[in-house]
Amino acid sequence: MKAASPFVANKMETHYVDNDEDNYSDASSSLAPNGSVVSTVPDRHGFLGGTQYLNESKHLISANKTIERERKWLNMTANWDKQMIRNFKKVQNRCRKGIPQSIRPRAWLYLTKANKLLDQKKNLYFKLCDQPGDRKWIEDIRKDLHRQFPYHEMFVDQDGTGQKELFNVLKAYTILNPVIGYCQAQAPIAAFLLMHMPAEQAFWCFVAICDDYLSDYYSPGMETLIRDGNILFALLKEREPKIYKLLKKQSIDPIMYMTEWFLCAFTRTLPWPTLLRFWDIFLFDGVKTFFKMGLILIKISLPEKSYSDLKKRFPTMCETLEALRNPPLHMLEEERIIKKLILLEIPEDTFKYYHMQQTSLRRKSRETKKLRETDVF
Repeated sequence: MKAASPFVANKMETHYVDNDEDNYSDASSSLAPNGSVVSTVPDRHGFLGGTQYLNESKHLISANKTIERERKWLNMTANWDKQMIRNFKKVQNRCRKGIPQSIRPRAWLYLTKANKLLDQKKNLYFKLCDQPGDRKWIEDIRKDLHRQFPYHEMFVDQDGTGQKELFNVLKAYTILNPVIGYCQAQAPIAAFLLMHMPAEQAFWCFVAICDDYLSDYYSPGMETLIRDGNILFALLKEREPKIYKLLKKQSIDPIMYMTEWFLCAFTRTLPWPTLLRFWDIFLFDGVKTFFKMGLILIKISLPEKSYSDLKKRFPTMCETLEALRNPPLHMLEEERIIKKLILLEIPEDTFKYYHMQQTSLRRKSRETKKLRETDVF
């Protein structure tokens, strides 16, 4: 990879717990006149700049504790199927505590069951890479490559390995699943996975996430996303009625603010340490984690003491959407958000009820539309 040139980064407010003993104190960095960080040396996650850049680290997790966690995870993945049957809650708790960085690639493979796809379809990924693919999708993918984490050392170089691997993963998926093809929101997910594992493993994780976790999210019309947005809105009415009332009064549909959250699996929303911990939980608990994080982000973005207070702070749709699309970074610190996520319980029966309700409403809407189309005047 070519040597990186300096990049400007916005300083992120965070209290990240770092167990990496590397010392970057000799990094060539300084403060620009506007207070941004300028660095030629990546942070511990590979960022040279941008909002994800971490200017400093704190060594609060001991090396012994990290080694112990790694050992436990290695033992679990060595007997994964048995562990998921016999020690389901233990695996869940360990995901919630955070998977050790060195074990994440292996753990994510097992959590998504991509390890089985990898075994069943050996070398298929490379065969897909060798195929030309549909010209339409190829053009769309090429347009988006440079937009994915442009301040990360892996994707900073247009001719570098990172962008080439990202192109191959996205193209291979369009060949494997031509009905879905390519959606712009898939690119950050594929890039995120490539930061953590080799391309072939990242591809099968990507397939599992798109086809299982986010099934039908990228289908034309995005009916599933709209349905889940309405479920989120119903949960908001139940949990945060004052915020719900404000959004309802201002005619703000969920699709206006939650699309990027759900379609990109929060990769464009959360600070990096928080995102990693969120994915550890998401890959175990599934898409219901999206609804929980969505509720948390709405609450953080629109803090309220009363409905009148909300109306004063967010008088129009413009201010409200601006707040929802830009949650305050200092409120998204890893430990704070993950604790809220774990404590926020939404019973399965509640999800099933709202799912059935929305499915029924969509069915009635389609039937009404058909009747109108067949009306003869």
